Amino acid sequence: MPQRQPRFGIIWIVFLVFVVLFFGRSIGSLIIDYQWWQEMGHLATWGEMMEYRFLPGIAAWLITFAALWIAHARGMKHAGTGLGEHPHYAKLSTLVLAAVSFVIATGTADGWTVARYLGGRETPQTAGAWTDPVFGEPLRFYFFDLPFYEMLISYVAATAFVCALAYYLAARGWQLKREIPGFTLGQEFDLRDLRVLGKFDTHMLKGLVASFLVAMAVQFWLGRYEMLTTDHGDLMTGMDYVQQNIGLPLQVAKAGFAILAALLVLIGRRKLALGCAVILVIDIILPPLVSGVYVRPNELSLEKPYIERHIAATRSAFDLDHRTKEVEFPASKSGRIDFDANATLLDNVRLWDWRPFHDTLSQSQPLRPYTYSDTDVDRYMIDGRLRQTLLAPRELDLNQLGAARDRWINRSLTFTHGYGFVMAEANRITEAGLPELLVQDAPLKVRSKSLNASRPELYYGEVTGNPVYVRTMQPEFNYPSGSSEVNTRYEGKGGFPISPLWTRIASTLANGDWNVLLTSAFTNESKMLVRRNILDRVGTLAPFLRWDEDPYLVTTPEGRLVWIIDGYLTSDAHPYARSISTTSLGRFNYIRNSVKATVDAYDGDAHLYIFDPDDALARAYESIFPTLFEPVSKMPKALREHARAPETMFHAQAELYRIFHMRDPESFYNKADLWDIATFTTGQGGEPTPTPPTYMIAKLPGEKEPEFLLVVPFTPRNKQNLIGLMAARCDGEHLGETVYLQLPKQEVIQGPLQVEALINQDQNISKDLSLWNQQGSQVLRSQILTLPIDQTILYVAPIYIQAAQARMPQLRKVALVQGETLIYADTYDQALAQLRAAQQGRPVLSPGGAAAAPSTATPAPMTTRGGPDPRMDLIRSHFERYRQLSAQGKWAEAGKELEAVETVVKSK
Repeated sequence: MPQRQPRFGIIWIVFLVFVVLFFGRSIGSLIIDYQWWQEMGHLATWGEMMEYRFLPGIAAWLITFAALWIAHARGMKHAGTGLGEHPHYAKLSTLVLAAVSFVIATGTADGWTVARYLGGRETPQTAGAWTDPVFGEPLRFYFFDLPFYEMLISYVAATAFVCALAYYLAARGWQLKREIPGFTLGQEFDLRDLRVLGKFDTHMLKGLVASFLVAMAVQFWLGRYEMLTTDHGDLMTGMDYVQQNIGLPLQVAKAGFAILAALLVLIGRRKLALGCAVILVIDIILPPLVSGVYVRPNELSLEKPYIERHIAATRSAFDLDHRTKEVEFPASKSGRIDFDANATLLDNVRLWDWRPFHDTLSQSQPLRPYTYSDTDVDRYMIDGRLRQTLLAPRELDLNQLGAARDRWINRSLTFTHGYGFVMAEANRITEAGLPELLVQDAPLKVRSKSLNASRPELYYGEVTGNPVYVRTMQPEFNYPSGSSEVNTRYEGKGGFPISPLWTRIASTLANGDWNVLLTSAFTNESKMLVRRNILDRVGTLAPFLRWDEDPYLVTTPEGRLVWIIDGYLTSDAHPYARSISTTSLGRFNYIRNSVKATVDAYDGDAHLYIFDPDDALARAYESIFPTLFEPVSKMPKALREHARAPETMFHAQAELYRIFHMRDPESFYNKADLWDIATFTTGQGGEPTPTPPTYMIAKLPGEKEPEFLLVVPFTPRNKQNLIGLMAARCDGEHLGETVYLQLPKQEVIQGPLQVEALINQDQNISKDLSLWNQQGSQVLRSQILTLPIDQTILYVAPIYIQAAQARMPQLRKVALVQGETLIYADTYDQALAQLRAAQQGRPVLSPGGAAAAPSTATPAPMTTRGGPDPRMDLIRSHFERYRQLSAQGKWAEAGKELEAVETVVKSK
């Protein structure tokens, strides 16, 4: 015994080393995951996800293995032998059968399909508010029941087939071994030797083959439903005339013939059973024949009802007819703008495109080692007024540290978070042509009492990734201050304790980082922060959701920074609906923005709110994970005010609406009124690209107040004039509503590309652009803003200049186009004043500085009886601009301002 104990201990040590080497990372990750889910307060959800992920597969594996083992054992028994007589073969065959069973189970059993099926059982049939017109099944049947039935039948068919194969091979193999003693698996084999073994026709083999044929019959029967998602190209999606009248009966016939074949197999009529396959040949030949001979010459008349189904289903699948309103917008070129009534709208025109704004911040607000990863457009009530804003978070960029970024103390203990943000009003420009900042610098300077940023640190963000350790003996860098730096200490509730030895070992194993185990910087209060990337954070909480790749940051009245992320539920199983593919979401034919998540940038606290309780998928997941989701009523009011329509879903809707605004089947078939998303270019010689959806503050027809909207313009196919606008409402109870503004076809209104051409062709503007592009600078053009206002369209085109040596764009000019009037001025206020003057019939300065009235204008008198001369505002603006240019030493341009003043004074 004394000699055996050390040997026994060595065996245990070797075993533990083996476990650590091969399973240590998985075990460590599992422990860290447990700690993280406990930190998030969703341990029960994690347990439920683990059950759905593994239990269906394990159950399928065990059932398949048992069936295969029995089939194999019965085959050997039929051959007159058994597993007990061949112990080595028994062990080997058991391992092989277990491996084959595992492959079948993992290839056919999907835990999420089972989970959705169970969740769908709790979903009312009215969820989704759509039923298919052929079988009368609700939407939940296609989302939950049908995928589960198809998975189950595929599993049964695969298991029956492999069991029949295992039974046959075991029986025939051991029969050959018995009847032909010299037979081995490696030798050449003559099939005629099987005649020695006699006829192989057992009840078990018949039963397995019949089970396989019955499973095939059920698959044929379920295949009827798959016809509802057949893609017929540009014509339609879903069951067409041929499938309804020929394919559907043939599908039923194939199921019947499969049942008949199963019965024939059971009674031993195998040749007749094989003859049942003739129905498959008929199914291949008959439908194309009918389509080519009868349907194609009469396609429109025969397919008309099916096209109607396709249009209705697609509009429903993409939410194009729920909480929507189509409005005739009688816009005209000569429409007049009420400048006073639209003061809020005009005062919120976004002059700064997010791209030049982002580049400007990198030069005007640099802060090592932070970077501006993104710029978000939002709206805030600032000093009692609704203002459109641009907000850029500062996130950590360790690459700015150079070689020091690889030091473990720097990346794990010292540089742990981002710091603050920069905010500007989208309409405010300084005299130097730069954005006027509301929040800037470090420490943060807030220039409005309406804003607060008391907790500016960002421990969780868009680009943050690696785990960090806080509340250690190492000070955390916050921001530079002169030649020194300001440090901080994490006081949030995020993370979990890292001081226990077993947690440090788990972290070491999970991340392969031995410094966690060896460092002496940890204290009893030290914490580990993991999954700091907010998309990874919410993606782990709800992996069945598709998350928007562009989260946006919000500052609350209490001064906390909170991320908002849009979540989508998509499917490719909606009957009759056209599918679409996007870069971020893949291919789908159903989408809902059912969930919005919030993540506290300091604590990492995450909440998932249901915004669309009518969505069948959302209802199913809510029933599966009851503690994961919260109703929208639980969302704090300060965050609810910043919820908005997401660009990703809106772009998909716009892509479909340009086709599916045609509800008449004949117009749809002929593509008589096909639209395109309006295009624009970023400069001379650039290729036109579709206009991205744009957030703006505008006033919809029939509404009294401007609101935050997401807008995209449309043009007719192969033409450039404006034909319509699509707007998603974002404020209050109107969130989720969509308004379609349809312009009159009799009135030709310029589209964005035509307006851009009008600007480029103006000789004075073209001269300026060419000159600036040759003086060590570069002209930058953003997309032209299309603003519906009163009963006309106002286009706003900011023009930026950027030095060749530094990416710091400055807003240099603003062009406004309304109807036939083109205004070109140094500032937006000047351009707006000139547009007002043009509408009132007063002289307007041309881009070159000379007075030029539009064709509809009449000369205005120098004085008026009722008050001061209306031209005084214009004269004052030119004198103010003269002083600014003189101070900058730009005497040539200042001289033009004096000439412009003289022209206005002499005008009559």
